[in-house]
Amino acid sequence: MKMRTEKDSMGEIAVPANALYGAQTQRAINNFPISGQPLPTAFIAAIAKIKAACAHANGQLDRLEQDKADAIIKAAEAVIAGQHTDAFPIDVYQTGSGTSTNMNVNEVLAHLAATALGKTVGANDDVNMGQSSNDVIPSAIHVSAALGLSRHLMPALLQLEQAMLTKGEQLKDQVKTGRTHLMDAMPLRFDQELGGWATQIRYAIQRLNGLQSRLQQLALGGTAIGTGINADARQAQLACDYLNDITGLNFCPAEDYFYSLSSQDTAVELSGQLKTLAVALMKIANDLRWMNSGPLTGLSEIQLPALQPGSSIMPGKVNPVIPEAVAMVAAQIIGLDTANTVAGQSGNFQLNVMLPLVANNLLTMIQLLANSAPLLAEAIRGFTVNQTHIDENLAKNPILVTALNPVIGYDKAANIAKLAYKEQRPILEVALEHTDLSEDELRTLLDPASLTR
Repeated sequence: MKMRTEKDSMGEIAVPANALYGAQTQRAINNFPISGQPLPTAFIAAIAKIKAACAHANGQLDRLEQDKADAIIKAAEAVIAGQHTDAFPIDVYQTGSGTSTNMNVNEVLAHLAATALGKTVGANDDVNMGQSSNDVIPSAIHVSAALGLSRHLMPALLQLEQAMLTKGEQLKDQVKTGRTHLMDAMPLRFDQELGGWATQIRYAIQRLNGLQSRLQQLALGGTAIGTGINADARQAQLACDYLNDITGLNFCPAEDYFYSLSSQDTAVELSGQLKTLAVALMKIANDLRWMNSGPLTGLSEIQLPALQPGSSIMPGKVNPVIPEAVAMVAAQIIGLDTANTVAGQSGNFQLNVMLPLVANNLLTMIQLLANSAPLLAEAIRGFTVNQTHIDENLAKNPILVTALNPVIGYDKAANIAKLAYKEQRPILEVALEHTDLSEDELRTLLDPASLTR
């Protein structure tokens, strides 16, 4: 490989001749051969947005030559558009402030801008003007997460909620056996069960929307420790205005820079809400798996869409693959949230030092959830109900006798239920033999559809 020599404050280092980055990036590549996993492209794009916003602000403030500002913005736009992805190879597991990644972006943008202008553009002095890794990286966490929520996860969750409500409306007249402790319980309608799921998703959306005002506060302007050293006091607001123009969101400078640099409380809050959503999705996925179980020896209440063969040895077997995949996603989200919880505690004095981990985990969580929700929605749209089987089991459900409690008392109702279960007979037949109630009275009292209202 052909190499060139680059120099930074620590001296000279060999860099691949065609690399867009410089010395500091190369040092990080050499120092952190840990996972081989670079930070998500969405995070790099968020840093590029911030660099463009700061170049715009500093140009407006006459701190940065306008031709340099324009060239930096153009270079940033190329990165935002997905170009030069191989120029950002630094491992997630790096310096805890994310300084390596901040300088990686600075170096790439400086190189691109200098090439376009035909004159030197400084990675530190020009691209990083009025900034520090310590305010850029926390800001990029917020920008990338806010964009991931608004553009990807929220639309996916709304789609899932609507699929549940629509399916519930289609099945609103179909009654099934309810279950508590996995055991037969009183009946309910499909729209009631699906409506409960939809409410879980709706509340998840509300909780995520509720933290957007904190997520859209940026550390930008705090620079090294929160005092704003080397930044024009007007830069942060001008940069946020630029970000709002290009994203359609409502970013603003943080209320307290010392808070926003030293803590990741908002990121931990977001992580916790994503975990709560994952818990809801796992509950729903497992309900679908149980309802689909069988087809002969399980509950067999529904039949999920058949998507692929389910066994390499058992012909004809079909498995609930989408709910299983979603359950695995939920398990991963719960694990990532635990890592974020530990990372959030690492705000030692004026800086949190697990920022790359938080960035990677949050964006992974958002992407996994945003990709999974539409698949689960499609499974819910596509399942069919085995109503004949449901009705047969419902007629034999001894728990229906609960409706007779006010008329014949709990103890007598319990004896009837036990006998019906022992003899595997419909509860109506046994109640007719062991009470003074007429068949019409019993049919009215034990009507499953009536018991759901």
